[in-house]
Amino acid sequence: MDAFPTLVHKNPLMKLNRCVLGKHESHNWRILSGHCKHNPFACRILAVQTSGLHSTATEEVRLEMKASSHDSISGDFSWPSPNDEIPFWKKDFPSWNVSTENPVDIEKDSDLMHIIHVTAEMAPIAKVGGLGDVVTGLARACLSRGHKVDIMLPFYECIHMQQINGLTLTATYNSYHGGIWVPTNAYQGIVSGIPVIFIEPINHFFKGQSIYGGSYNELEAYLFFSRACLEWMQVTGTQPDIINVHEWQTGALPLLYWDMYHSLSIKKPRLLLTIHNLEHYGECSKDELSKCGLDGTLYATIEKAVDDRTIGHNPERLSLLKGGIVYSNAVVTVSPTYLEETLRSGWLTSTLLRNRYKYHGILNGIDTVMWNPATDVILPFNFHAQELDGKKLCKQYVQRGLGLAPEGCQISNNSNRVPLVVCISRLVAQKGLHLIIHAIKHVQEQGGQIVVLGKAPDGRVEREFEGLADLHNQGATVRILLMYSEELSHLLYAAADMVLIPSIYEPCGLSQMIGMRYGAVCL
Repeated sequence: MDAFPTLVHKNPLMKLNRCVLGKHESHNWRILSGHCKHNPFACRILAVQTSGLHSTATEEVRLEMKASSHDSISGDFSWPSPNDEIPFWKKDFPSWNVSTENPVDIEKDSDLMHIIHVTAEMAPIAKVGGLGDVVTGLARACLSRGHKVDIMLPFYECIHMQQINGLTLTATYNSYHGGIWVPTNAYQGIVSGIPVIFIEPINHFFKGQSIYGGSYNELEAYLFFSRACLEWMQVTGTQPDIINVHEWQTGALPLLYWDMYHSLSIKKPRLLLTIHNLEHYGECSKDELSKCGLDGTLYATIEKAVDDRTIGHNPERLSLLKGGIVYSNAVVTVSPTYLEETLRSGWLTSTLLRNRYKYHGILNGIDTVMWNPATDVILPFNFHAQELDGKKLCKQYVQRGLGLAPEGCQISNNSNRVPLVVCISRLVAQKGLHLIIHAIKHVQEQGGQIVVLGKAPDGRVEREFEGLADLHNQGATVRILLMYSEELSHLLYAAADMVLIPSIYEPCGLSQMIGMRYGAVCL
């Protein structure tokens, strides 16, 4: 047993799991508990073990007694069922005013600025992936340090307006696109404690039941949005210190700013581009770029915005992301590691190397107020590192709601011993689709349960996973849910023993951070 502390520090998760569950388990637990004070890795193992992978008879009895008298389980508490008319993740949840929960001990910055984020996504109202989480978390972090922060977002038709506080029409103006001036509304409201400006053109842009994949031309819509944001700043006299644009969708804004609006009336801002993922370059023709009022032919050079993948082709294409890199005052990506990876390989490597002097890697983080199992209003039971009973109850809640546990079972039933693996991901090649499919089979063979939550933008991938869902979803071990729900993602992280992230590459990895925050082992 002298080797056990070494295992805590060095060995893989499954080896440690076997050691803890060995014949010396009580002694092992005392050692592991002691290491938690100094070793976050050991603390995560302890959290996972006590959340369901480890359960002695004494622990079962204690949990059953605790559950029977748990303050959170009132007399009218209703466990969910897959037969419910309304799925448990679509019920009405208590309002969560996270703006009142900002940490009060954060030191304010001395050089305060006005920062405007221009983005295609924002959590929770317009989220598809990590971009939305990062924009919201970064804005809230800057607000907490004393800065003035606004987010500019397309007013997608699918946004649920009840998630916006104080929504008000504040400006009506015209913005140019495709030879005409399009009437445009600007609304302002508060989301998650952040002032948000919603841009709504009076045409077909941003109409549809999802953030992406509408019936309109997305490239043209985001070109319009990029200019409409600058046009709003001009007509309202807004002069921020920093305009932070995100991803290819807003890559044209730096071009529009320096080659058009800076010579008009917007003089103060400096431009920051954040690259969250180099998966998409924002491929664009010269004619398409010209629709926003720029002369697209002027940008078809290696030094400006020509897409390096199309050099020598007829016709050559442009890359909005490349143009954003060239025209921004500074460029950041989401981790120092990803910065090094992008400088070694990829179609934009030569552009990034030429602009290395202004390219920086800053590690992403999660908003620990919005992602906090101790206060998360979406969870039926809350928990924290020192009191994990709520995690076991969350696991059983999700198991019952998805039909992975018999209805009417007691808290001490065997389902809490069965490892629950959760995979929350966009179903794209980058995320390791073949490994997800292999994991479904492997978890079944090992007697575990797995839940996959995600959408597939590619029709072929969607059909493949629909076939897997048809094959497995009626059993008691697998659920494949081809959708995205912010509420369900919170519930799944809280229920998970393990979070599966089999990505081929990962710029940063918010899922790992959230999974550990909610007491799960990340694989």
